[in-house]
Amino acid sequence: MTKAPADFAARIDALFQDFTGPGSPGAVVAVTENGREIFANAYGLANINNAVPMGRKTIIRIGSQTKQFTVLLILMLEAEGKLSLSDEVQKHLSYVPQLEQPVTLAQLASNTSGFRDHLEAMIFAGLSIFTPSDRQTGRDVIARQDALNFKPGSAMTYCNAGFFMLSEIIEQIEGATFNDVLRKRITGPLGMDDTSLLIRDGAAMNRLAAHYTKREEGWANLNWGLDLGGEGGMISTLDDMIVWQQNLFDPKVGTPDMYERMATPCVFDNGATGFYGLGLVTDVYRGRRAVGHGGTVAGGKSESTRFVDDGFGVVIIANNDQVASFALGRRIADIYFGDTQPAPIALAPGRYRQEGGPDVFEIVARDGVATFLNAGGVGGFDFGHQGGAKPERAITDLVLSPRADGKVDGVFCGTPRLYAPLQAGAAAARPLAGRYVNKAQDLEVEISGDASKGEFRLRSGLGAMAAPIVAADADLWFLLQPGTDMRPGLPWNATLAVTADGFEMNSDRIKKLAFKQA
Repeated sequence: MTKAPADFAARIDALFQDFTGPGSPGAVVAVTENGREIFANAYGLANINNAVPMGRKTIIRIGSQTKQFTVLLILMLEAEGKLSLSDEVQKHLSYVPQLEQPVTLAQLASNTSGFRDHLEAMIFAGLSIFTPSDRQTGRDVIARQDALNFKPGSAMTYCNAGFFMLSEIIEQIEGATFNDVLRKRITGPLGMDDTSLLIRDGAAMNRLAAHYTKREEGWANLNWGLDLGGEGGMISTLDDMIVWQQNLFDPKVGTPDMYERMATPCVFDNGATGFYGLGLVTDVYRGRRAVGHGGTVAGGKSESTRFVDDGFGVVIIANNDQVASFALGRRIADIYFGDTQPAPIALAPGRYRQEGGPDVFEIVARDGVATFLNAGGVGGFDFGHQGGAKPERAITDLVLSPRADGKVDGVFCGTPRLYAPLQAGAAAARPLAGRYVNKAQDLEVEISGDASKGEFRLRSGLGAMAAPIVAADADLWFLLQPGTDMRPGLPWNATLAVTADGFEMNSDRIKKLAFKQA
């Protein structure tokens, strides 16, 4: 007997009503209970030009959900004695630099390696994500990394480079393409015939959806130029992803031990438990364990979550980047379990800076409720999270709670932080004007302007980038949007923290990128 309320279907349909109008892309959704489908629907169009409706068999990009397949393949190779997750990366990939601390394959798979994200690094080197680039470009960017974001195992920052490297190791050991290994070991045996790796956007394929973004003039096709692999290049259908989700908990491919390891959260050096395992996100929502992964890719969003102790699963795949798939998965769970939203925590609007550090976030009031914004994106809060308000997006290990003195207490990866309000209209202690270099990564920057604002111009062997900068504090600047490559709609993409001999750039996935005055 289902636990779902009588109006379950109608209330889910209401969540997706913005994607049912004429000329709108959409999404496909399924809900399962103990492996049995209790709801499914398709909304909007797979292709606006030809008015092709979305359906269960529509093939759509699933983005970073690819990572769980990559990790399963790695675990299969480990079970056959072909590698160990305790191996250092350089044992398998000679082009990866040996930096401050050794990094293991397990740390790549848990986002705790400290490696900088190579996709973000490409963009900050002036290479547009829409410009064609190949896998060798990715290798070159990784090979030029000159420092880690943090000591491996001490924190978690989302890193596509880790899964890029894991997929390279799979291909090297197997002597075959990632797609061929995937088909042989996972999708073929499971009958997931519409699931594969689509390396590059723009391919022609029967039932493949077009992928869209929203611009002022309306919907527009969005295609990246880079080659995608085990970090986020897979496509699938609603039917296939239901099969995959069920296999995670009743394995026909892989073993229960493999999936238990994937779903076991990482433990940081400080003893705190994170929420990312090995290619799977494990969190507690409203007191219930939730295991799964989401994905964001050019013109696409996805989410697959199962509440493991309750036998309740949600799959969402969208062919546009406006569907808040992670939050919508939780709203569907709220409807099913009959949970109500907890009272909002009173976080005062404004920008806050980490005391003694460069991390900045902003609280924006929307309809009187606090919303979180930083260089990684914008979204609501889970006000029912243990310890305070947690940004309601899959990959943010930060919990906030207000203090009486106007500051905000934070816990990042188990480590306490204190954030203080930034004053609007701040001026820097001095202009940042001058020429700067990072020789290891072939980066040159020229900055002009005064103590309140300026222009940032970067050149490298990969390209060029120009963007405004504005003062955020006496020793901190905001690097504003250089265009549409990063995360459109955000007020800044990175901070520039002044040092004795230059500055350090910090973005959502790149930390301590040092530039010295030339």
